[in-house]
Amino acid sequence: MGREAIGPEEFRRNIVVSGLNLLALKGKTFQIGGVVLEYTGLCHPCSKMETVLGPGGYNAMRGHGGITTRVVEGGEVALGDNVQVCP
Repeated sequence: MGREAIGPEEFRRNIVVSGLNLLALKGKTFQIGGVVLEYTGLCHPCSKMETVLGPGGYNAMRGHGGITTRVVEGGEVALGDNVQVCP
């Protein structure tokens, strides 16, 4: 693609995490900072990835779309906040 880096905003994600298998959150409620979220499903890439990443962008993102959630309790999230599964 001839690019050194791709920013997380280009992937149309609200929160980006690292070091965590998001599928492990399936069926669980979890907290990031002061926000409590509930796993609701997989987030599949959309056709806009072809525009953002170029030809083949959609296929490159398949299986890497992340998850969707429902906000159980609103609050603040800050850079560096950990993901913690609720008891």
